[in-house]
Amino acid sequence: MKKLSTTEIRNQRRRNRSKRDNYGHPERPRLVVYRSNKHIRAQVVDDLNGATLASASSLDKNLVKEAAKAKSKIDVGKLIGTAVAKNALKNKVGKVVFDRNGYPYHGRVKAVADAAREAGLEF
Repeated sequence: MKKLSTTEIRNQRRRNRSKRDNYGHPERPRLVVYRSNKHIRAQVVDDLNGATLASASSLDKNLVKEAAKAKSKIDVGKLIGTAVAKNALKNKVGKVVFDRNGYPYHGRVKAVADAAREAGLEF
C-alpha cells in the first residue's frame, strides 16, 4: 500500500475542509472545479443522487478550439465558467454551491466562479 506524502496529506486536508460545508445540500447542487497544470474542468454535481447535472472542460470537443485561441489560462477559466453555467441553466439548475476543491480562490478558480455568476448561476 502506498504511503501518502506530507504534501498529499496537506492537500487532502485542505480539500476536505473546503467540502465540509458544501457537500449534500438538498436544494443546491455543487459546482466543483478541478484544475491541472494545462486544463481546467467544472461540474455541477447532485450529491444526494450521485449524478452530474452539467459539466464543461477545456478538453471538450466543442471548446478545444476556443481554448486554444485564448491568450491565458485565466481566459480559458472564464470560457469554462460560462460554458458550465449555460449547461446548468439548460438543465434547470439556477442555484449552486461553489466548491473550490481545496484550491486557493484566485486565478483560474476565481475566473470560473466569476464567469459562472455573470452567465446566470447563483451562489
